[in-house]
Amino acid sequence: MLMKLLIITQKVDINDDVLGFFHNWIEEFAKHCESVIVICLQKGEYDFPENVKVLSLGKGPRKENAFDARAKRQGKVYAKVFSFLDKIKYSWNFYKYIWKERKNYDAVFVHMNPEYVVLGGLPWRLWNKKTGLWYAHGTVNLKLRLAEKLADIIFTSTESGFHLASKKKKVVGQGIDTEKFKPRPEIRKNDGVFKIISIGRISPVKDYETLINAIEILAKGGLKLSVDIVGATGLPKQEKYLSDLKKMVAEKNLSGTINFSGSISNKDIAPQLQSADLFVNMSHTKSLDKAILEAMACGLPVLTCNEALKGVLGEYETELMYPKKNLKALAEKIKFIMDLGQGKKEAISVDMREIVVKNHGLENFIGKICSAFSTERG
Repeated sequence: MLMKLLIITQKVDINDDVLGFFHNWIEEFAKHCESVIVICLQKGEYDFPENVKVLSLGKGPRKENAFDARAKRQGKVYAKVFSFLDKIKYSWNFYKYIWKERKNYDAVFVHMNPEYVVLGGLPWRLWNKKTGLWYAHGTVNLKLRLAEKLADIIFTSTESGFHLASKKKKVVGQGIDTEKFKPRPEIRKNDGVFKIISIGRISPVKDYETLINAIEILAKGGLKLSVDIVGATGLPKQEKYLSDLKKMVAEKNLSGTINFSGSISNKDIAPQLQSADLFVNMSHTKSLDKAILEAMACGLPVLTCNEALKGVLGEYETELMYPKKNLKALAEKIKFIMDLGQGKKEAISVDMREIVVKNHGLENFIGKICSAFSTERG
């Protein structure tokens, strides 16, 4: 008997640059389940089969009124009032939906937001709904600790993806659509310029300074490079960081080499990867960045300092990893990849994709999660 699943997530929007990938996850869940109900904080554009229902907690663009205008003038107190009122509204809708739909789901899958397990954990236990939390990030806080106690299963991408000791932890890899993210060598330009791409939120934890400094070393050596940094700031305070990065690029006379592309929808990111020669990730998050695996699925070699990739890259770990913030080591690794012979490059391309297909393919990934729920229910 197929499972009826309730999914809780932050956003459902096929056009979103960060969470657009989750649209594919929901589609795949729909293939494995009798029905899927999705409760999201915010919804945008989506296209799901008939057995999927989407319910929004109500977040969306606010139409400014006189009270809003006064709040902007008066400062933080009003902002906190608005935030508190919004949280009350979202919580009310959350409880309304999980109660109203309680006969229409057997299990609950919460994506990345442990606060929903904290809110719904006790009712779900009373109603005998098995609850799974997907969490793959280095941050550990009180909400996560409480969620670990209330959840039946903790799904994560790698052994290091969940930083609490828990017998509930189940490593299932990541969920990458390998039909969308696949090599297309015919779209690469043969113009003699080595194209590097880096994708991620523009934030200090992503350490773009190390990449910029490494590129400066290589550019001074006369190498023909282009670097595309894809991503947007997630918070207003990160705007200054982006401004500082652009200033840094200009001061090093790299404006013609390094380009900040801004956000690109996840559904449109594959061609950007397929036309590149190398993916570089400087992240210090200690979690397996999905963008790295998407690049690998496209056959790209990847360079990273993120310890979450240890054990993921197989025999290539030594060749493709460098010490954090070590700009000289990163420059040397980029030069190493550039100097590889065609045969070696093709071998790496095949092996990078095989790692993702075998361990992180979307169909197997969702199958593992559904199987884990079935075992718990049994």
